Amino acid sequence: MQQIARGDESAVAELYDRFGGLVFRVARQLLPTQPEAEDAVQEIFVRLWQTADRFDPERAKLVTWVMLIARRHLIDQLRRKSVRPKSTGLEQDALQAIPQAPVKFPGHRQEQSVTIERCLADLPELQRIVIERSYLQGFTLREVSRQLDAPLGTVKSALSRGLQKLRDRASTSDFKEWAAS
Repeated sequence: MQQIARGDESAVAELYDRFGGLVFRVARQLLPTQPEAEDAVQEIFVRLWQTADRFDPERAKLVTWVMLIARRHLIDQLRRKSVRPKSTGLEQDALQAIPQAPVKFPGHRQEQSVTIERCLADLPELQRIVIERSYLQGFTLREVSRQLDAPLGTVKSALSRGLQKLRDRASTSDFKEWAAS
């Protein structure tokens, strides 16, 4: 932990190698989905990195410190989730009713819009929904996270992966510019 406090990246990697599996198993037991557990593990190790200077080997073993930080983070996450209002069927119906008609992409010709729609349709569902709601419907990623009842980190990852797939599949330079923005 002292090496981590000094900014040694290899020490962070060693800490993760030693305790990543244990922290993930605990997170997976407490959280309902694997993506939430993965996000929690990442956040826990960021927290460990940020609080490395507070670790005192005289007061606790390293495994105890790691699990204390993990436990606190997971409890906080569960509490936030239990306070979060649940979506009602009516809200879900309203979200599903958001126009699914052919979307006009500003500054793009009709054939480019068709290409973009086709590429979006080929994406995994979560990636497609996140891109449509954030780029085409104007929701923030935090709003999309709440709508989907998914962790913000998962939504950000889905957006990043989806845009990368769109860039890879795109055939027109105009589309690449749109996807890169």
